[in-house]
Amino acid sequence: MLKRTSEFVIEACIKLSGLAVIIFVVAIFIFLLKDALSLFGVHSINDFLFGKKWLPISEPAKFGVIPLLLGSLYVTVGAIVICVPLGVCSAMFIAEVAPSHLKHVLKSLVEILAAIPSVVLGFIGIVWLGPFLRNTLNLSTGMCGLTGSLLLAFMALPTVISISEDALIGVPKAFKEAAFGLGATRWQTLWRIVLPSASSGIIAAVMLGIGRVIGETMVVMMVTGNSPVIPTSLLQPLRTLTATIAGEMGETVAGSEHYFALFAVGLILFIITFIINFIADICLRKARK
Repeated sequence: MLKRTSEFVIEACIKLSGLAVIIFVVAIFIFLLKDALSLFGVHSINDFLFGKKWLPISEPAKFGVIPLLLGSLYVTVGAIVICVPLGVCSAMFIAEVAPSHLKHVLKSLVEILAAIPSVVLGFIGIVWLGPFLRNTLNLSTGMCGLTGSLLLAFMALPTVISISEDALIGVPKAFKEAAFGLGATRWQTLWRIVLPSASSGIIAAVMLGIGRVIGETMVVMMVTGNSPVIPTSLLQPLRTLTATIAGEMGETVAGSEHYFALFAVGLILFIITFIINFIADICLRKARK
């Protein structure tokens, strides 16, 4: 009787926990949507979604989100282009090539990388990386999209490496043994058998890495220059969605158009992050199957 009661209580707690998470997500969405709709009552939604100027203190104020979206896109794509090949190759080395003693050391280093605070990386970008890129590439300023992409790639690496490694380790040994039995080399087995078999998990790692990058605030606010213009390359200052919210929310008047516009930006960021995590979850489910 006591055992059944405890099982019932544990099951009820688990169900309540899962339900609470869903309620929290829906509540956050409703909270953002409510204030975002207040903006669209006085400001055109087309001007917000397709406007090319973000000038919240001009007369009249302009809340075009395109420069912020493109800034986030440029920085995110730059970071993913850097961290995905490096992260997947590192995961392949740790999972399939490295000897056991080195494997434990590398996994510990990856966990240490994940623990570095973002503000520390931003400080490194201001003090060293930004000036280095400015002098090396002859830029007018080192506070640009490329600096942000490099630091964000460094931050996303632990996520990409850890999940990709789990996906590679999860490939059945029978696949590799069959390949070796047919005369395949270690490299051929890794490239043509193990990597395709773990592709769903690796895609999930990439998607979660994108979510990690696009949701980062402190680094991009410190090193990208915070210029709300439409970027044409990573070598110029730009501004992201997250940096806009963090940099301007403390200066707005509660209930003003600017205030509601920042909530609309937060709603867009929430939807983008939700879609990315949803796709990553689908890929992880496929990998488990």
